[in-house]
Amino acid sequence: MLSRMKSERIRVLAAFVCASFFTGLPALAADREAVLKTAREVARKARYATFITIGEDGQPQARIVDALGPDEDFNVWVGTNPATRKVAEIAKNPRVTLTFFDPSLPAFVTLLGSASVVTDPAVKAQHWKDAWSPFYKNEHRGPDFALVKFVPRRLEIVSEAHGLLSAPGTWRPVSIEFPGKAPAP
Repeated sequence: MLSRMKSERIRVLAAFVCASFFTGLPALAADREAVLKTAREVARKARYATFITIGEDGQPQARIVDALGPDEDFNVWVGTNPATRKVAEIAKNPRVTLTFFDPSLPAFVTLLGSASVVTDPAVKAQHWKDAWSPFYKNEHRGPDFALVKFVPRRLEIVSEAHGLLSAPGTWRPVSIEFPGKAPAP
């Protein structure tokens, strides 16, 4: 009986994998909450992220940031100096991509969405990260500190350890859309 159940599970899994190969869907289905939980884990474990904006010349501009989050709404906060290139780029084009990579699993989370610069003192205090102290004279209270609020509209993830795999053939990662979060113009 146990052997027959095991054989049936293998047959169903093999059929799903074959079907996903031909349709380009991720090889393993996962529920939304499990994907979000795993994505938070990967992002927090990675700590640093690649923050990508669109430069003045249309060329993507990437830099490493020490991000805070994702929070309960999956927003990510980044401390920065208001005089930076990224602030000017966000003002011209709010479309941003943020990628967290954890080599120990290995796993990655890519968030696609939009960013805005926040200078409200209460919000800056609420989303302050002590690790940023060496970079700002008066921590979150000074004019040399601003926040970037990143709001995702789509999440992509691959984590073999969590069974979240790219689709065979297309390598398309497991994706989640965030309803109610409009795409950037």
